[in-house]
This record gives sequence, C-alpha cells and structure tokens, in this order.
Amino acid sequence: MKILVTGSAGHLGEGLMRHLDAIGMRPVGLDIKPSEFTSHVGSIGDAEFVDACTAGVDAIIHAATLHKPHVATHSRQAFVDTNISGTLNLLEAAVRHRVQSFVFTSTTSTFGDAMRPAPGEPAVWVTEAMQPQPKNIYGVTKLAAENLCRMFNRNLALPCVVLRTSRFFPEDDDNRHKRDAFDDDNLKLNELLFRRADIHDMVTAHVAALNKAPELGFGTFIISAASPFTRDDVGALAVDTPSVVARYVPGYAEVYADRGWKMFQSIGRIYDSTLARKTLGWEPELNFKGAIAALQDGRDYRSELAVQVGKKGYHEQTFADGPFPVEETPQIDPGHDR
Repeated sequence: MKILVTGSAGHLGEGLMRHLDAIGMRPVGLDIKPSEFTSHVGSIGDAEFVDACTAGVDAIIHAATLHKPHVATHSRQAFVDTNISGTLNLLEAAVRHRVQSFVFTSTTSTFGDAMRPAPGEPAVWVTEAMQPQPKNIYGVTKLAAENLCRMFNRNLALPCVVLRTSRFFPEDDDNRHKRDAFDDDNLKLNELLFRRADIHDMVTAHVAALNKAPELGFGTFIISAASPFTRDDVGALAVDTPSVVARYVPGYAEVYADRGWKMFQSIGRIYDSTLARKTLGWEPELNFKGAIAALQDGRDYRSELAVQVGKKGYHEQTFADGPFPVEETPQIDPGHDR
C-alpha cells in the first residue's frame, strides 16, 4: 500500500514514515520543509502540487498543520490557509484519485473550554461525546477541518477517520509556570496519566485508523495513553491526585522521591481513549504504570521511536521566554491545561 504522509518532517510525520516503512508499506512524505523523510517539498495550500502528490497513492495520513505553538507567531489567516484550505485540497485530491482511506490528525484542543471544570468542581472526564468549544484559532481551524472530513464522507463516500490526539511532543512545556515548577521528565510522566501518549502509540493509532477507515466510513476518536483512572475518581483527582495515583501505582512515590519529582496536586481533566481502543482495535503500549516500572529497572521510559525522532522545535528562531511564545494566563495550577 502506497501512503502519502503530510507533515513528514515533523514529529508525527517522521514517526509515521519510519514505522510504515518498517512494517512493509510504501510511505511517501510531503512537507514544506526538506528532510530525509520528505520526497515532495511544497505547501498543502497549493492545490496543483497536492494533486500531483496524491496521484497513485492508496491512502493519505494528513498530519501537516500549524500547531498551537504557532498561534503567537502566525496570522489567523495562515491557520485558515494551512489547516482548512490545505485539508480541503487534500480531500479534493483524495476523491479525484480514488484514495481508499483518509486519516486526519486533529487535536484534543478542539474541546477547548468544554474541558475546564468550574472552581470546586470535579475533574472533567473527556470523551468523544463532549461538544467542542475551541478557544483559539488553532482549535477553530482543526474543528473546521474535521467537519470537512465529515462532509466528504457523507457527500462523496470518502472513508475518513479523525484522530483527536493528546500531547506527544518532547519539547519543553509551553507554560512557564510549569517549566519553573517541574523537571521536564517529571511533567511528561505526570501527563501520561491523563493527557499524553508516546509517539509510538500515536503512530500505531494512525495505522489502525488507516486500516479501519473503509469499514467505518467515518469516525472521530480521542487518542491518548490508557489512564488508570475511572469516572469514580474525578472528585478525588480534583483535590488530591497523589493519593489517587498511589492507589493504582503504589511504587510511583518512591521512584519520584528518588528523583526529587512531585505529582500534580490536582488534575482538571482526563482523556478517555476507550472508544479508539475498542473500535479501531488499537492497543497503546506505553502508560504511566509501565513508565514507572521502566524507571525502577533503570530503563528509558520512552519508546525507541520517541528517542529516534527526538526534538524538532516549531520555529527557526529562539525566544527569550521559553521554547515558543504563547499567550499565557497567569497563576495556572500546574496540573491544569490552559
């Protein structure tokens, strides 16, 4: 199977290119930036270029995007041009060339303010049933692109699967308060409990969606590491997360103490990826409990693919206050998203 992967120079794109090649598929990379995994260099905003790249492919995984870290450095029109118009170009080309599967990489950022609990309220259990309330141009344009995928399936019978991915990038956190309060690995392990996945599992989720798309026709799924928590924990997680974690992973406290790490005092949301696991037949392999076991054994908690892909950054330039400029909301609890 020949698969066009957009965004092939990025974190997910490179991971997909490496994995698809390893399992015997024929990935072809498209990106605006040259890389060893990119054979077509150009913009998805160029409809003729996209059409030429799509000729002869059996499936498309559309991972190219302007991300949240670009919100403060790119215009809103640039987000529309890339995330909406670029997706439309790919969908149009997919129909013309009779592509069998189209997988769109979206984001849990589409949920936006719907995931924020009111003061004193329990943590929010996030499933696909939640109505999106995007709070910035990134979330708005990704949601619009999702709706384009839905329309192309409904009106033109293009098999499309939308994956709302949680965090998987290895870069430092975009929130200065978190960076100041937590070691980077500490932060990322904490997030594995409720809002992060290893890039290996992100990649295998995309492959599962690719294979399932013709049968499903259309579907939208949350992709995040399997959480140890249940809905019954949301009240306690909002006030005493360390105690809840200790019930599920008793050995974590010793591992954290040895490294001078700390758990978030409270968690405001939990992403539930149950539907993706059941419907797509996807089995995420890395989670918080496994990460703690790896550290206890002196092993790297990350996958080999995560190590291979490494950090890429989102901008050519560096910034005085952190890895990328974002609009910050002051005094944010480290356990909550912005």
